[in-house]
Amino acid sequence: MKLYLNGEQVEVNDSCITINALLEEFKLAGKIVIVEWNQRILEKSDHETTGLSDGDRIEIVHFVGGG
Repeated sequence: MKLYLNGEQVEVNDSCITINALLEEFKLAGKIVIVEWNQRILEKSDHETTGLSDGDRIEIVHFVGGG
């Protein structure tokens, strides 16, 4: 399946059928992230139930600690 992830077209495994699965694919599951799906910011509770389709536009912002 082809998605636009942070402005770049990427091809992901067909097992990435939800936002949660996409986060797992990119090793971001369990981390603090903000996800925008087709110009809609998702609540964390929606990550498991929001399905992905070919051509979806996803923006993921994750936070990195530092000093």
